[in-house]
Amino acid sequence: MSHHIVQVKGLRHIYPDGTIALQEVSFLIHHGESVAIIGANGAGKSTLLQHLNGYLTPTAGDINIGDFPLTRATLPDIRRTVGMVFQDPDDQLFMPTVFDDVAFGPLNLGLSGSILEQRVEECLSRVGAAHLRDKPPYHLSGGEKKRVAIATVLAMSPDILVMDEPTSGLDPHARRQLLALLKDFSHTKIFTSHDLDMVFELCERTIILHEGLVKADGPTREIFNNADLLAECCLEKPFSMQNCAACGRPKTGL
Repeated sequence: MSHHIVQVKGLRHIYPDGTIALQEVSFLIHHGESVAIIGANGAGKSTLLQHLNGYLTPTAGDINIGDFPLTRATLPDIRRTVGMVFQDPDDQLFMPTVFDDVAFGPLNLGLSGSILEQRVEECLSRVGAAHLRDKPPYHLSGGEKKRVAIATVLAMSPDILVMDEPTSGLDPHARRQLLALLKDFSHTKIFTSHDLDMVFELCERTIILHEGLVKADGPTREIFNNADLLAECCLEKPFSMQNCAACGRPKTGL
């Protein structure tokens, strides 16, 4: 079995205040798939992602990354396999400079010297942030922080990339750069997003969460063409699939 596979079985999560965030969530993601997890605010998307590399502990259920169950003993190896980009980049940036933040993970993996320097430079360049390498993270804009946070994860060379709202806070140019980057990432990609046009462009498969339950799991085009399902889950079609305001015809010819 590929170590890129993600299997979630009967996942439940109840917060200490009694809020039920996830209810019996199950799915299997294969090597190389690009999968979006969408839903209205409060559907449980961020909670679900934070289980995939052990930032949250499930109330019930199991998570396997390849052949390995996610446990306290396997957590270090799984976190090297599953790279997580949080919705708020301030949760990931804590070092004096951007270079130090991006170097932190590889340094702990044993990289040093020119190899470490090259890894950091390559990852910052991939997200269009090479010019930020010597700046303190707290001097960056929100979009700049997001790009650097993505670079910190790419620097670990993960086999599975997990991203929570990756385009939030990005200007149009940075968004296009990110889409190009994600298209080039050949391994497994899992992300949440309210940017449904990005989902339509990047993901052949979409999972809808609604009130902590999986309401749909299937081809993205089919899901976005199911008006009743979208309405039930408080979602709308991507702008690119909606009718043109001028002529009333579908923009994509669907």
